[in-house]
Amino acid sequence: MTRIRRRGDAAFDRSVNAFLITVLLVTLLPLVYVVSVSLTPLGETNTLLPLRVSLNAYAELLKQPALLRALGVSVFLTVTGVLLSMLLTVATAYPLSRADLPGRKFLTGMILFTFLFNAGLIPLYLVVRDLHLVDTYWALLLHGAVSVYNLLVMKNFFQNLPESLEEAAKIDGANDLQVLWHIVLPLSKPILLTVGLFYAVTQWNSFFEPLLYLSDSKMMPLPVVLRDILTGLNSADYVDAAATTTAPPDALKMAAVVLTTLPMLLVYPWIQRYFTSGTLSGGVKG
Repeated sequence: MTRIRRRGDAAFDRSVNAFLITVLLVTLLPLVYVVSVSLTPLGETNTLLPLRVSLNAYAELLKQPALLRALGVSVFLTVTGVLLSMLLTVATAYPLSRADLPGRKFLTGMILFTFLFNAGLIPLYLVVRDLHLVDTYWALLLHGAVSVYNLLVMKNFFQNLPESLEEAAKIDGANDLQVLWHIVLPLSKPILLTVGLFYAVTQWNSFFEPLLYLSDSKMMPLPVVLRDILTGLNSADYVDAAATTTAPPDALKMAAVVLTTLPMLLVYPWIQRYFTSGTLSGGVKG
């Protein structure tokens, strides 16, 4: 009976491994193809594994001032947006995690209400317009600066921290701000990095909001510029016609895709070890 069960477990494990390998291949193949096409030299046919490798497409793209300007805009929006969002999220989540906060359940309920129901696109645009934020980066930074999901995950993480640490700090004379800075935040590294990654990915991939609130093409971030390159819209502003003499058009487009996704691909492995513990610890309590 035990031998039959072991055979069943082994067959189940093989099925799970085969399924996961299939999912892995389906996920990786498009990425491998994009990288391969971006490395294809002029005159070669696009294949999954090119016979010769050329970096001309990347060199041509990195010489374009408009693309470099868009890259700088995306970096600025991502760094500034993450700092602003983390400041507001921590400042809101920590008080809500304290059991002695007056009206705590009401405030949490009001915040949760905005998560389930929102006013919609047109009222939001009218508010941004009346605040004179259209055609400014503040429209992108303040819009969605605090995510309710991230706020609740961080609040739950703070609630799971031992209360004895806070009580010991207050006995030593620390106030709430000192407890937050010297006790809570150093112990909250996993959730801070996890939520920071969420905000960074959202801000880096922001596409619709710049189209809605910005009209100057010089203010557009990298995803909008990438759309223009891929669709051929205003591509002359970003890709010099002479570039086609050293790299094929498809390689230029795929190189733009790689340059757009590369920063997040480099950041994620560094944060990955904190990702699971931060998400699970923040999601234990409702």
